[in-house]
Amino acid sequence: MSQIVVTLPDGSELDVEAGSSVEDVAYEIGPGLGSDTIAGIVDGELTDKDEPLYEDCELVIVTEQSEEYLQVLRHSAAHIFAQALQRLHPDAKLTIGPPTDEGFYYDVTGVELSESDFEALESEMEAIIDADYEIERVERSRDEALELYADNEYKREILETEAADEETVSFYVQNDWQDLCRGPHVDSTGEVGAVKLLSIAAAYWRGDEDNDTLTRVYGTAFESEADLEAYLDRREQAKERDHRKLGRELDLFSIPDVTGPGLPLYHPNGKAILRELEAFVDGLNDAQDYDFVETPHLFRTELWKQSGHYENYVDDMFLLDVNDEEYGLKPMNCPGHATIFQQGSWSYRDLPIRYAENGKVYRKEQRGELSGLSRVWAFTIDDGHLFVQPESIEREVNVVMDQINAVLETFDLDYDVALATRPEKSVGSDGIWEQAESQLRDVLEASGMDYDVEAGDGAFYGPKIDFSFRDALGRNWDGPTVQLDFNMPERFDLSYTGEDNEEHQPVMIHRALYGSYERFFMVLIEHFDGNFPTWLAPEQVRILPVSDDNIGYAKQLKNRYLGDFRVEIEDRSWTVGKKIQTAHDDRVPYMLVVGDNEEEAGTVSVRDRFEEEAKDVGIETFRAHLEGEVDEKRIEPDFVE
Repeated sequence: MSQIVVTLPDGSELDVEAGSSVEDVAYEIGPGLGSDTIAGIVDGELTDKDEPLYEDCELVIVTEQSEEYLQVLRHSAAHIFAQALQRLHPDAKLTIGPPTDEGFYYDVTGVELSESDFEALESEMEAIIDADYEIERVERSRDEALELYADNEYKREILETEAADEETVSFYVQNDWQDLCRGPHVDSTGEVGAVKLLSIAAAYWRGDEDNDTLTRVYGTAFESEADLEAYLDRREQAKERDHRKLGRELDLFSIPDVTGPGLPLYHPNGKAILRELEAFVDGLNDAQDYDFVETPHLFRTELWKQSGHYENYVDDMFLLDVNDEEYGLKPMNCPGHATIFQQGSWSYRDLPIRYAENGKVYRKEQRGELSGLSRVWAFTIDDGHLFVQPESIEREVNVVMDQINAVLETFDLDYDVALATRPEKSVGSDGIWEQAESQLRDVLEASGMDYDVEAGDGAFYGPKIDFSFRDALGRNWDGPTVQLDFNMPERFDLSYTGEDNEEHQPVMIHRALYGSYERFFMVLIEHFDGNFPTWLAPEQVRILPVSDDNIGYAKQLKNRYLGDFRVEIEDRSWTVGKKIQTAHDDRVPYMLVVGDNEEEAGTVSVRDRFEEEAKDVGIETFRAHLEGEVDEKRIEPDFVE
């Protein structure tokens, strides 16, 4: 038989027979690894350990110690749920049931379900786990599979689309139950240590709102009960920190039905925070000589066709007809910036040209996918586009990485880094993509950063380095990005005159330091639990007069000494205790209690939202402290001694 070359994570190569399975290769490496193999990652794709390998590939063996093991375990938990559901409700129709970052879901129909059914379903799931059924992969002919699903139009559609060219398809069997599935799965149901059903929602088949509405059941699974309990505790904390809940309580934003889904309205408190975020990132751009530009919210679709967005994003665009011409709300800012560059005449001495814009963009997400500020129709990107000579790529990407690090350090956010490579749907030649990916990899290697490779997750026009934030609860969120683009300069015929007096094509670098203001704002709300650092807080100080007689002194303090800060006076006829509690609930960083004694001495009694306090503080002393905390953008509270 012919041989293939399998490249292992350490760069070593192994010659094996074509058709060897992932598990076979693991045994070639060592018998211990072979017996521990759960699954494999072949060229970046998680796959079953029995999957045969016919071509040269990169291979990672997945064991119980691998990060991916929990994903495999949860996929099996989804099957355990589906088996339990059909035991209790034989008429239930199954569609798809994948693992997720936090658990799994299964979309079903043909049965009425509510959370009151969870107890019985969980009991049946636990019985299946206790039975420790072997989970066996079985290959069946596609015709046999179509016959098995004669009454399930959803599974038949999968077979007729995703498996249309396949002679055989895989099923996973546990006891007397089976499901069409590519896998991978753990060896037996008993490996799932703990399960919990979490919620029910409506979902459209294949995410298309024109399709049938299904019932989606969310659940989670872990190796142990202790891990499950820790997760459920974090989940309760997350509910308390939910940005939608805090957004209402702190009057930051709203998304009312009357204005349309996914279209947030920012209230004065929320806009105050956004203005500070804008000022911060604008300062980073000023320091690197960015020129600020502005582009309109819509363009003729000819522009989107020229850029390549139309063919790649048309399903996600809001299109409208204007005088028999088609226009589209912009899903990205880059074609506008490329057009601005195109209007000029540039020499190599002018480059790099750096454009920045806090640009509003629009993506037509499915309504069922919209969620607070994390996924919206209208959002603002702190966008930047650089037009550089090819030899300047590494230096300019490094400068962008320095800007991103400034953001991460300022907000004290942990993060993960990934190199995202060419997706299936892309533009440009193989040579261009290989060059771009190699240059970004070189930057990451030189930086010494740990990074993962996310195969196929690049933009359609080029590879990228993605940063994801980890918030206070350990959850990951998409954040900053830097992307190389050799394609748009070609499509827009961008050029500059080189030192040789010849025309040359620049390279375009796309970058965002937050990602989007909406998602970054959401991360900050939940990360800080609404207790924003003083420099960000919409209200930094609230003055609490003990009585109406002290309101004049409160106004003097605000206007004469604290006019540079966001200060309010609580002048309602409440008790001091109620005023303090309300300010605490509003998460105001500092409260200044002023009564007759303070007014006579020209001092203030300072109290912070964490219930520390100091009496007889000189107003100049407090002002100096406040200035330092704001100017230094401190995250941790640093109370007046």
